[in-house]
Amino acid sequence: MPSQKRRTYFRTIQDFGTDYSPARITQYVSERTGMHCVVVDQKGPKVRGYFTLATEIFDDSGSPHTLEHLVFMGSKSYQYKGLLDKLANRAYSNTNAWTATDHTAYTLDTAGWEGFAQILPVYLEHIIVPTLTDEGCYTEVHHIDGEGNDAGVVYSEMQGIENTGAEIMDIKARHLLYPKEVGFRYETGGLMGALRVLTPQRIREFHREMYQPKNLCLVIVGEVDQNNLLDILDEFEDGILDDIPRIDTPFKRPWIQSPQPPALKESVIETAEFPEEDESTGDVLVGMFGPSCNDPVLTGALNVLLTYLCGSSVSVLENVMVETEELASGISYWWDARPNSVIWFSPNGVATEKLAYVEQRLFELLKEVASKPLDMVYLKDCLKREKRQLKFQAESSDSYYSTAVINDFLFGARDGSDLRDISSLKEFDELETWTELQWRDFLKKWISDAPHVSILGKPSKELAKSLKAKEEARIAARKDELGPEGLKEKAEKLKQAIAKNDAEIPASVLQKWPVPGVESIHFIESTTARSGLAKKLGTSSNDIQAIIDKSDSGLPLFIQFEHVPTNFVHITLLLGTSQVKTEHRPLLSVFIDNFFNTPATLDGERVEFEKVVTALEKDTISYSISGGGRIDDAEGIVIQFQVESDKYKAAVRWIKTLMFDSIFDETRLNAGMSKILADIPDAKRNGNSMLWAVNSAIHLDNDSSVKARGTLVKAVYIKRLKKLLAKDPKAVLESFEGLRKSLFTFDNMRALVIANIKTLPSPVTAWEPLISNLNTAKPLQPIVKTIERQSIHGRNPGQYGTVVVPMTTIDSSFLLASSRGPSSYTDPLLPALLVTISFLEAVEGPLWTAVRGTGLAYGANFRRDIDAGFVQFSVYRSPDAYRAFMAAKKVIEQFISGEREIEEHALEGAISGIVVSFADEQTTIAAAGQFNFVNSVVREVDNEYNNRILKAVREIGRDQIQDVMKNVLLQAFIPGKANVVVTCAPIMEEGIVKGFSDLGFKTQSQQLSNFQEDYGLKGDDEEENDDEEDDEDMDMDGQSDDGSEDSGH
Repeated sequence: MPSQKRRTYFRTIQDFGTDYSPARITQYVSERTGMHCVVVDQKGPKVRGYFTLATEIFDDSGSPHTLEHLVFMGSKSYQYKGLLDKLANRAYSNTNAWTATDHTAYTLDTAGWEGFAQILPVYLEHIIVPTLTDEGCYTEVHHIDGEGNDAGVVYSEMQGIENTGAEIMDIKARHLLYPKEVGFRYETGGLMGALRVLTPQRIREFHREMYQPKNLCLVIVGEVDQNNLLDILDEFEDGILDDIPRIDTPFKRPWIQSPQPPALKESVIETAEFPEEDESTGDVLVGMFGPSCNDPVLTGALNVLLTYLCGSSVSVLENVMVETEELASGISYWWDARPNSVIWFSPNGVATEKLAYVEQRLFELLKEVASKPLDMVYLKDCLKREKRQLKFQAESSDSYYSTAVINDFLFGARDGSDLRDISSLKEFDELETWTELQWRDFLKKWISDAPHVSILGKPSKELAKSLKAKEEARIAARKDELGPEGLKEKAEKLKQAIAKNDAEIPASVLQKWPVPGVESIHFIESTTARSGLAKKLGTSSNDIQAIIDKSDSGLPLFIQFEHVPTNFVHITLLLGTSQVKTEHRPLLSVFIDNFFNTPATLDGERVEFEKVVTALEKDTISYSISGGGRIDDAEGIVIQFQVESDKYKAAVRWIKTLMFDSIFDETRLNAGMSKILADIPDAKRNGNSMLWAVNSAIHLDNDSSVKARGTLVKAVYIKRLKKLLAKDPKAVLESFEGLRKSLFTFDNMRALVIANIKTLPSPVTAWEPLISNLNTAKPLQPIVKTIERQSIHGRNPGQYGTVVVPMTTIDSSFLLASSRGPSSYTDPLLPALLVTISFLEAVEGPLWTAVRGTGLAYGANFRRDIDAGFVQFSVYRSPDAYRAFMAAKKVIEQFISGEREIEEHALEGAISGIVVSFADEQTTIAAAGQFNFVNSVVREVDNEYNNRILKAVREIGRDQIQDVMKNVLLQAFIPGKANVVVTCAPIMEEGIVKGFSDLGFKTQSQQLSNFQEDYGLKGDDEEENDDEEDDEDMDMDGQSDDGSEDSGH
């Protein structure tokens, strides 16, 4: 007789579909524990979990943030640090977490349901019943090391944040918005002073209070076996009932049953100083209370109105304050979802002496807009575009549904009525009926006439000096107080804590969980077809190629089509820069900023840029132009459009217009340069960005478009170009025309179209207008690799040595070491390198435990840059980057010598990590299509490449891993083989210089200004003194060698 299936304790609250995307949403609640679960059924290879707790606290202790780290240190049944992550590594999964002001979310990101299902109950036990040991708190939160310095993972993270301008302004604003009895007032990440005295007992108390199943919602997005899910959750609850409060135990729901913020009685303006040697520019932050996040009509109206006010260069605030009056480099805007939402405006890159005026001007304009009839034609365009963009995000964004569900769990009605609002976009139907008066009344009530708080963020050289002196004195006093014996005790205490935390996990424990199969990983299928010169890459016999062949009239343009089940069209035009003259390359940053924001000739007449942008927005969902790093061509330029299928031809016409019929206008170019220059001081305040800036300055030559677009160039070159534009506009305009002619040529273009090709009108012939006047006889220019644009130091890593760059704007340090690595995707060394890096940097793997686990840095990673032929080791946000560097070096040497063994389960985890990385490249419909293009066109590998790599990595053995460690990775730590860049707080400079010098590196300390480049454009005498004071930055993120300016909307 078959066994009877047990009844689930999870009650279905509701199950519904959405009328604007194929997603289906099911909401459950446990009748035993009160745990909530919402499943968003969505096709794709990844299953994503967001296990969310509403976390409310009334101090700056950082207890919510510490738990985000401590949960991973072990649980009631699994009392081993790292067990959860070692299991996840083998199950095609990644774990992570974040702490926001109002919630903490633990993420499980898995390729396929089978791995997700295996990890889920283990993960949930870590959340609900963690060990929270004293030793875990000591290493993860805060401790004093043997040299008397502060360390700890959480402490290191907040050390890099607390004294930044953005953080100082944000805390000041929250203190003005919220009284002490409202949790939104506090820094849940923890302030350094509070973290230094935070006790394990306080953390345990906070966990006991907040980490109850009734305060937990499991948000799961992907292809989910829901019957299996409920079985897992029921069994999990069986095991925790004795550890949690009964379901009928009184519980005050965070944020909802707590005191609500009182309305602001009057507007307040205050100045907040932040440490910075460059006192030329600051920022303004303005906040006011808005409507409830649970009202879809009012929040929809807010989104539309914010777009109307400052969503693009034609919106009133951006147009007047940025484009015309040049008072700021841009105006950021957003709103925080809360029962009393907060609306924020932030003019950025404001001249320090104009901070007060800019705040005043902002409200002058807002009141002026509210006092006159609104432009209802443009407002209706904004409304329609907002609706298009929401539909697009529902299909293409990983976080669209998860964000909505999390906000509903935090603030929505428990009966599911608020969540159900996401089933449709009917609020836009109501907003369509709003009169001009209704819109204006809304603007007055919530924005222009609303009491607000304004923070003038003012840079202060004096504060930078005093903070440094104060910190040095505090550390010195502590060292004196502890003395040699006290420091020795601290070192021993840390050593013992690490030893207890890192107790070895028996292999027998890990082997209880088999490596899941890959059958449940469902990759999105994208069918490739080609036309024109793209056919030289080969074509397949499929129905999509037949459609393309039928549409093809012999058009020679290189076009690759990717057929996917999408409601939209994604257009990418990749442009090479190999024909751009060296002297024109530093114009690229202005050229990119200007591309969508300049007059154009339409139907034989000049049309001003405002009308161009307005018409462009009508036809599109979004558009952008940027460096090509987003599709693995760092040296290229990429133009991208997202449109509805009936606007496909219009999008191609827009590309042609903007490329060939735009007008370089002196006023528009001047405005663009002003924006770029206003952003420079803020850009240079980021230690990690500066690290990559200096790295590019050392390793790239002047023919690199990446280097030419970087802020180290922009800061000096654009300043001089702006003066030249005033003196000799004809010469500057001719240079831009020269750049245009060298960039927009037939032999420079490769197009990608991702769409439902079966319903796409005229897929090939739509492109005819683009090349109608071009010389189509030339063969395609090859795609230029970064390795072809390297300087002598880039070609010969190790010759330069180490450079340490002190920065007053940071309290921690960052490091990047570069040595030679594979420069081809078909290099036979690559499979072993992939496995080795995946093994070393797995969560709770060797690098993690040696660096992050000991509090030496927030992160440490290897990176393979095949385009540049580099292997790079980086340290992110460290109290001492040199010590983190040495700890990582020791790990590599221990494996090479055989002192440490490569365990089988860790090797399995490394393979799993590679599978996940492949899935990560194609998580959405559009990403799947782009992945095929990047592989075949940019990386120049065939369709079977991924399968061959996955097969090859499964055959890698321990000997090959040791060989890679010795002959490739270790080179990043050896003098004469690697160049090392460090950015750090001034207090750390001397120690880091000494460390690398003693190690044998040719070591020097340099100011940022020493790395700037003017491309031969000389300044006048008046500028010389200014240049010496300008320490520049390059606004790249740590994962890309691509200049990061991005113009679009």
